[in-house]
Amino acid sequence: MHRLKKIIKPFEGLIKKRVKDQKNNKLKQGCYLYELEADSTIPSEYILLMHFLGEINVKLEIKIQKYILSKQNKDGGWPLFFEGESDISASVKAYYALKLSGFRKNHPSLVKAKSFILKKGGAENVNVFTRISLALFKQISWNSIPYMPVEIINFPKWFPFNIYKISYWSRTVLIPLLVIMNKKPVANNPNNISIEELFINFNKSPSVKAVHSSGFYSSLFLVLDKMARFVFQNFVSNNYKKKCIDNIYKWVSLRLNGVDGLGGIFPAMVNALIAFKIDEENRYEKQIEICKEAIENLVVEKKEFAYCQPCLSPVWDTGWMGHVLLEQNENVDDLVTWLLNKEIKSAGDWNVHKENLEPGGWAFQFNNDYYPDVDDTALVGMFLDRYNKNKKIKKVEQCLERTRKWIISMQSKNGGWGAFDIDNTKYYLNYIPFADHGALLDPPTVDVSARCLSFLKQQNNPDSERSINKGLKYLLSQQENDGSWYGRWGTNYIYGTWSVVSALNLLDFPQKEDVLKKASSYFKAMQRPDGGWGEDGKSYYKGFESYSKNSTPSQTAWAIMGLISIGEIDCIEVEKGIKFLFKNKLNWTEESYTAVGFPKVFYLKYHGYAKYFPLLAISKIQNQLKKNSIFPNYGT
Repeated sequence: MHRLKKIIKPFEGLIKKRVKDQKNNKLKQGCYLYELEADSTIPSEYILLMHFLGEINVKLEIKIQKYILSKQNKDGGWPLFFEGESDISASVKAYYALKLSGFRKNHPSLVKAKSFILKKGGAENVNVFTRISLALFKQISWNSIPYMPVEIINFPKWFPFNIYKISYWSRTVLIPLLVIMNKKPVANNPNNISIEELFINFNKSPSVKAVHSSGFYSSLFLVLDKMARFVFQNFVSNNYKKKCIDNIYKWVSLRLNGVDGLGGIFPAMVNALIAFKIDEENRYEKQIEICKEAIENLVVEKKEFAYCQPCLSPVWDTGWMGHVLLEQNENVDDLVTWLLNKEIKSAGDWNVHKENLEPGGWAFQFNNDYYPDVDDTALVGMFLDRYNKNKKIKKVEQCLERTRKWIISMQSKNGGWGAFDIDNTKYYLNYIPFADHGALLDPPTVDVSARCLSFLKQQNNPDSERSINKGLKYLLSQQENDGSWYGRWGTNYIYGTWSVVSALNLLDFPQKEDVLKKASSYFKAMQRPDGGWGEDGKSYYKGFESYSKNSTPSQTAWAIMGLISIGEIDCIEVEKGIKFLFKNKLNWTEESYTAVGFPKVFYLKYHGYAKYFPLLAISKIQNQLKKNSIFPNYGT
């Protein structure tokens, strides 16, 4: 008997039970949904929003207060991911949220936080989005915030800056924010709470900062910021500004997305709510109520604490659980029905530059028709294709052909795929002062591109060959010297490398052996003494590549799946990895954040990752052993 079979056999009943346990996260409508947690920033902003509106749910506020307190570091600050270094912007927001919620400035947690913040140069040093929050509460001058005029909504497509040249998330956050930055509303702030003690000099307005301290574009955009402030404030008529504001309201209203919210993401929803709320003519009462409901849908309330999620992930969770269930030979008819009903069949922002493209794809959230997600679409496409190889249902077949054509139409010129847009690569825009978060754009990434290639190759339609070849060249060009690939949406090189080798397993190309050998060496070198794999959020910083603190179930599963995709099912590293996953009776949990929204800025913890990825890795191995195959059949 194969030694992996001997290791797995005693756990077969428990594996089945863990698969069944996932039904606790299955909704009646036929999809899976797990919690999605960010850092303390989103819950802090939720409290700030309540006090901006003057509508405070005290019971909920106390629970969120407890959550924020639980995330504080020993040095007094708040991190962006589990056991990460304290971040000044997150810390200022957390401090203000706690003070708004009733803490006095002599509270021990706030005393520690104040000390940390002042050591880091005071609240003057926070990022742009935090400055905007503080400006709404009159804690900082609007002059310290990069100038973004409402006229941006009418900038033509050929202009160097246009709303469709930035990513979908930047677009949906920025456009309602333009109204806010123009009208400069003041928070209700019923208790008149200030945080002037966090500033080195509260009475001196900090200046607008360049994104980088040196460089042509940074200097140029700093000059342009001053020019725009002068020109748009002094030479553009109020009538034209009003037309621009009305255009913004129309744009947002069209994409409001019901109770799923603008863009399906918390920051955009909040900005939309505030923008509608400050309309002097009170024209948007209905939209205001929709925005409030969308935001409330993101709140997770437990017995002792509560927090606000950045968004919801039902399609992503359902796609991965669907693959687990297929590997386990379970019935997935209800998942298929739900996903078919969620297919997007209308145009969105993605085809502004290519208006003749046919719609297709799936969102990340329950509904987000203007913004189908390429990664989710490829994942769902692979799931439906596997399902239909046996079922051969005409409706599914037609859906898959639409999906194939849409995926190909979303390919960028360099052969890769971005998450939501085509050729979203105007990199000079990352130097505008507003873009200090470094995530204004949505360029192609290897993890999304790998999933697209896996889907196209799994279908094996001859009409996809040209697209596949372009994608392959892109992936091969992105391999790092140590054999790994960068992970944009999962942490980090483990995620990227697993994603890519899963696709390369299905493809034939001259240098395949050498490429996969390097990737195998990377995985083996990254294994930790306990048999697992882990990689920290700090790995996104130069000099800390592949930085690891502890092993996690999700990252261990990715590494195992990467190795078996390379044909290394018999290696000792896979055996050690499986033994790691079988510890603690398969009760997998992880505190670490193993995903990212924006590297270095915004990290994520998918609560489903520690559940379904280990199940997927184990199930794949079980099926390979049954078939006596050293390679998996599918590219997930």
